[in-house]
Amino acid sequence: MDHFVYRNEKTNQISFPLGGIGTGCIGLAGNGRLIDWEIFNRPNKGSVNGFSHFAIRAENNGEVTDARILHGDLHSPYQGELVAPTFSTFGWGPRREYLTGLPHFQSVDFRGQFPIAELTYRDETFPGQVQLTAFNPFIPTNEDDSGIPAAFFEFSVTNTTAADHTYTIAGVLTNPLPATNLNTVEANPWGHTLRLATDGLQPDDPAYGNLTLATDAGLAADVDVSWQQNWFRGAWFDNLEVYWKDLNTPGPFQNRVYETSEQRAGGARFTEQDTGLLAVHLPVAAGETRRVRFLISWSFPNCENYWKEEQAAAPNWKNYYATRWQDSCASAQYAIEHWPRLYDETRRFQDALFSSTIPAAALDAVSANISILKSPTVLRLEDGTFYGWEGLHPDEGCCEGSCTHVWNYQQALPFLFPALERTMRTADYRYNLLENGAMPFRIQLPLGSDPSAFRPCCDGQFGGVMKTYRDWKISGDHEWLRSIWPGVKKSLEYAWSPDNIDRWDPDKSGVLTGRQHHTLDMELFGPNSWLTGFYLGALKAASEMAESIGDVATASQYHVIFERGKAWVDANLFNGEYYVQRVDLGDRALVESYGPQDDALKGGSALDAYWNAEHSEIKYQIGEGSSIDQVLAQWHASLYGLGDLHDPDQVKQACAAIYKYNFVPEMSQVYNPCRIYALNDEGGLVICAWPDDVEKPLIPAPYSQETMNGFEYAAASHMIMVGLVDEGMRCVEAVRHRYDGERRNPWNEFECGNNYARSMASYALLNAFSGFQFDMVNGGLGFQPVQPHNGEFSTFWSLDSGWGQFQMTPQQSSLEVLYGSLTLRSLQLPYLADATISAITLNGEPIAFQKQNGAISLPAKTEIQAGQTLQLLYA
Repeated sequence: MDHFVYRNEKTNQISFPLGGIGTGCIGLAGNGRLIDWEIFNRPNKGSVNGFSHFAIRAENNGEVTDARILHGDLHSPYQGELVAPTFSTFGWGPRREYLTGLPHFQSVDFRGQFPIAELTYRDETFPGQVQLTAFNPFIPTNEDDSGIPAAFFEFSVTNTTAADHTYTIAGVLTNPLPATNLNTVEANPWGHTLRLATDGLQPDDPAYGNLTLATDAGLAADVDVSWQQNWFRGAWFDNLEVYWKDLNTPGPFQNRVYETSEQRAGGARFTEQDTGLLAVHLPVAAGETRRVRFLISWSFPNCENYWKEEQAAAPNWKNYYATRWQDSCASAQYAIEHWPRLYDETRRFQDALFSSTIPAAALDAVSANISILKSPTVLRLEDGTFYGWEGLHPDEGCCEGSCTHVWNYQQALPFLFPALERTMRTADYRYNLLENGAMPFRIQLPLGSDPSAFRPCCDGQFGGVMKTYRDWKISGDHEWLRSIWPGVKKSLEYAWSPDNIDRWDPDKSGVLTGRQHHTLDMELFGPNSWLTGFYLGALKAASEMAESIGDVATASQYHVIFERGKAWVDANLFNGEYYVQRVDLGDRALVESYGPQDDALKGGSALDAYWNAEHSEIKYQIGEGSSIDQVLAQWHASLYGLGDLHDPDQVKQACAAIYKYNFVPEMSQVYNPCRIYALNDEGGLVICAWPDDVEKPLIPAPYSQETMNGFEYAAASHMIMVGLVDEGMRCVEAVRHRYDGERRNPWNEFECGNNYARSMASYALLNAFSGFQFDMVNGGLGFQPVQPHNGEFSTFWSLDSGWGQFQMTPQQSSLEVLYGSLTLRSLQLPYLADATISAITLNGEPIAFQKQNGAISLPAKTEIQAGQTLQLLYA
């Protein structure tokens, strides 16, 4: 069975996002429906856009032999929706807009290898075979072409009969804008367009915008295009009745135009949503296959801070895509004219990614979750800055502000679109750094708004320093580092600042001992490896960055504090099996020492929030438990080439303990009072677990009994990195089993909302299996594959200047650049430590090299361009 093909009930929950980075998207359902129209600057789960769909008609000798919409069967439930327009809700059956009552195909096979979906429509009675390729450009390092506000559809029709046929493919689009609707059709030199707009809104209104349905099929000499500017405007079911008659009438559609936007057949005033269509008439000889391209583009330029009442008066900024294209017709023209290149480069990425020889479930997790970058979780602000929600409510964003302690986990953006990731660092240190060095963990919109008044979080603030180090190493951009270094330095030194009301590390001990806010939304008190690990990682990263900038004294100070803290953590927090939190749960004075002005997330003083008077115990702690994140900072450090933050042997033991205690193969008998993300026969890693022989807090850290995908991926990929491959893969398989298309949508992993950012931690699986090493500051790149099969391995890789493919066999290794370029001075290939390299060639030409163990020095600034391959031959 193909791991990436969904059939029958496995298509039930699918919504495959089609849209650009920061543009919103349209969902392609498992049966081919267009759903989840999230193009209006906010989420819109479960939505439809009127009667929008694609349909096909077959004609032979002037007679219609078949006509049907390009859907498969509608999946249950069939009772109707609980929330829907009157007389369309629960108890009225599926909505008319689902078009379930129109003839359609029996089934759809859905091949989903993000960023491309390929659908095969199956019905033995249809005189031909129809397939759909749907995508939006996803070209790593090219964030602008990956940010086109459009959904791309290419239908292929194969005439499987013995007679020539003309196939008509109709694209139908409903105008979603407030009345009065304005539909216009144009024949342009580059294609035909149906533009949907309104004359009822001013250009600066948040709801202002337009959509375009476009096709370039008419550029072929033997292909005709017809259209209906408006569907029939009647009452009751008139519009579908007339449309179905028109679809089943041979020849071109007859255009229909009303004199005014409010004119209705019969004379009554029309105030409903209008619909129009473009139809392509394609002659296909017996046995021949031909293709037709359609595009749906949109432009809703005006964004507002709708989630803050005090800022809801006016649009505050424009979408970045609105600075590139005036309207949806302009973006449609760009997409149509550049379609071959955009598709080829997207397919090149897809081929390289899916040729990676990592386990199928890991590749599934990597590829599925990069789709979050194309969801409404992501915004791109007017100046190009990248911004993200944590996740999505059905109709609004969930948890604003590129939340640092959540976006800490994701690893997709920094490798695939490094320039966008750096805008997050730049914005954070420019707009979100207080004078005393504290950093609220939610940046406010529009940029430049007053920062949040809530306390900073340790994992987010110190994680930002580590991510700065990562982004510097990915890009090699020393000037960028220098530009934000004062903010980085100030944020780190907040740890011992006298202005730090949470007293993180007043003595510069290298250990966090104060009140520590974190991603589980409360605070830990006392030393723990999880949050102190981030502190140690920040100290180590900042020491190296300070040295590169020439601040030797600062580098030395950070190094001393780091070494002091590292030694203490390893000696005092490791219990022989895993790392613990050292806290006296019965010490009321510990929380009482933080004054009443230091409010907690749920309100009140620390004493109010944390002291359980009935049981004389501090709430929301981990204590002697096994935390899924106990060595999370080491995961970051290992991915970024930062080195050891903890004793390596102890880290491996801790990873083994996380699997031993936190992995639950079946949730049906497990107590969970929190949110339910795994149930019944499903398994997963829980956030905290307490072995039977240790004391468990009566009220432990929030979410302790939950399974949350991003946490699980981080822990699983860390297990793989330390050699616990089978254990790590069981965890990955457990997550993806939950998102199998029948239970949940494979392209919508959720946590605190849909399309949750933390799930992009799964990208680390690719780097974990390949042993990917990078240092563009010094021109270094490396691989140390995990468990190559018979000495063979292949992986996709991506950095700031380009991306490509690395392949290894028992006799040779090759590094191919497929896009952009790569400048190298050295290669780190530890698996070749004992091998004799006979030659290294660049595009077939030998180059000089020196080898010492697995380190290979190349001529200064060896540049590999797109289409070129660096090859190593050895024995």
